[in-house]
Amino acid sequence: MALKLYNTLTKKKEVFEPLEPGKVKMYVCGPTVYDYIHIGNARAFIVFDVFRRFLLSQNYEVTYVMNLTDIDDKIIDRAQREGVDVQTITKKYTEAFFEDVDALGIKRADVHPRATDHIEDIVALIQKLVAQDLAYHVNGDVFFDVSKFERYGSLSGKKTDELIAGARVAVDKKKRSPLDFALWKSQKPGEPAWPSPWGPGRPGWHIECSAMSMKYLGPTFDIHAGGVDLIFPHHENEIAQSESATHRQFVRYWLHNGFLKIEGDKMAKSLGNILTVKEALKQFSAAALRLFFLQKHYRSPMDFTRAGLQGAESAVARLKHFYGRLNQVLQDAADGGELEREGLSAKEKALLTSLEAMRRGVVEAMEDDLNTPVALSHLFDLVREANKVLSQATLSQNEKRVLALVRKELDVFNEV
Repeated sequence: MALKLYNTLTKKKEVFEPLEPGKVKMYVCGPTVYDYIHIGNARAFIVFDVFRRFLLSQNYEVTYVMNLTDIDDKIIDRAQREGVDVQTITKKYTEAFFEDVDALGIKRADVHPRATDHIEDIVALIQKLVAQDLAYHVNGDVFFDVSKFERYGSLSGKKTDELIAGARVAVDKKKRSPLDFALWKSQKPGEPAWPSPWGPGRPGWHIECSAMSMKYLGPTFDIHAGGVDLIFPHHENEIAQSESATHRQFVRYWLHNGFLKIEGDKMAKSLGNILTVKEALKQFSAAALRLFFLQKHYRSPMDFTRAGLQGAESAVARLKHFYGRLNQVLQDAADGGELEREGLSAKEKALLTSLEAMRRGVVEAMEDDLNTPVALSHLFDLVREANKVLSQATLSQNEKRVLALVRKELDVFNEV
């Protein structure tokens, strides 16, 4: 079975074929470092971390990039409210982000580019668009002209005429169309700024990701991932500006994880129910949080409930108890000898069959658009069979050898 992924761009599952055989180039939208990351952010970071680990376990060479947005309206607003400079805010929350991902057992990306370290790349990309008359500048601001990109809306499925008709927010009068979006923002009093051909200012959010992803992964790369809330306008705008600049397909496979509610309600500051990772980790273990998110398919909406987390915590405790018993039994096991398949007991055969089924089942489930709930069901089936053998008063060498194979497989699964 080949790896199949649901591609938001084509609205269907597709066989994954990387641009370069055996190598995967992947970009995941990271945090805007103006606050602590919350459990909604954590869901995305965990599921795509697991996907990355699975690719590595299947012998792919993975280049994994996750950006840090360290210049943005939200960052500036927070700095002004707290009476500190922008760098104080971004340093604090960048450090907090890395503390949280480490605590959650998430592998750090190969590259974590920061927007402020790539201003020259961003300006160069904007210049390409302006030179082709695909963007226009007005009094120091630069906007992308959406009317020049015919495929606008292809990712989100939205139509431009309907978007224009439905525009309700106050539209910047400098724009030719409500859909046009900022590539460069002119400096306002008290704001940080960098030099550009259009005057001092700072980049827009969307252009940052395009410039940084293409710098590290090339003009066309395999996978771009993030939360479903980023499909429009962020990822839609990334496609428009990137493909307009390069005249090449930007990304081949777009992956998006579903919304996360909390106890049935949307997470919102207005409701006072934002749960940060730091607060969540005071109540639940990192292993339980990871298991909880993997119990639901990544594309499905999910409700973060205390009862659900307590269930995940119990499951983790059972797994740890099983693993402890397994290690205790095997600490004195003989390290030599092949498994003697002839003459296996019924329990040994059942365990070996379960092990082989688990190996196949986990890979097949993960290859079916990262179906982690099914993969986990195979894991727990294996644990049940292994527990039957462990419950015996004495174990034969063959039984210990089968259990050693189980432990080896669980070690691999733990890496995923």
